[in-house]
Amino acid sequence: MGEVANGPRSRKGVQTRARLVDAAKQIFEENGFLEARISDIAERAGLSHGSFYHYFDSKEQIFQEVVASLDERLSEPMYSVVLHPAPGTTGYDRLFEAIRAHLVSYRDEARIMGVIEQVSRYNADVARTRSARRERYGNDVTQSIRRMQRRGVADPTLDPVVTAAALGAMTERFTEALLVDGSVECSVDEAARTLATLYVNALKMKDEPDAAPRRRGRGAG
Repeated sequence: MGEVANGPRSRKGVQTRARLVDAAKQIFEENGFLEARISDIAERAGLSHGSFYHYFDSKEQIFQEVVASLDERLSEPMYSVVLHPAPGTTGYDRLFEAIRAHLVSYRDEARIMGVIEQVSRYNADVARTRSARRERYGNDVTQSIRRMQRRGVADPTLDPVVTAAALGAMTERFTEALLVDGSVECSVDEAARTLATLYVNALKMKDEPDAAPRRRGRGAG
């Protein structure tokens, strides 16, 4: 019960839980959320049906874990590239690298992300999980915009909260249209260039004094 209440404490327990999450992701990708069965997840992980309940209470709970792990992975470029920039890089360069990394990761996970987007429209718990992630991400971007405004490298007339929400919604919906719906057709590099340029133009970003301007050339996505 200690492992169920507090998460696995042993190395074996951590590995087993991770195996279940990975197996669940595969089953959800293949069958969708509604048709996925706990017995299939346990079998894919090489465990008994009863072993599943040692780590998770339900299919919904393990789906939430899949959602959380993917959201964290897909948000990582913003934290490592944009919010913690390397010296001498321009704002455009950082945005291009972060957005491109995000799009590549999303493209690799497009199948499960399609399932997550679908489930979030009717499952309140999943919707809350994604909303909380958006709020954390939005808060970080808001603070980043405020810091740029204080340094004089972003438009001081913009409301950071509203701007962060608008840019976040644009990026999220565009990514879904490009990589899930297929309603937008272009390469990943072109998409990253476009979004980076829109960010720079919207914020009226200026480069830091020590940043050497270095615009990206066209490449294959």
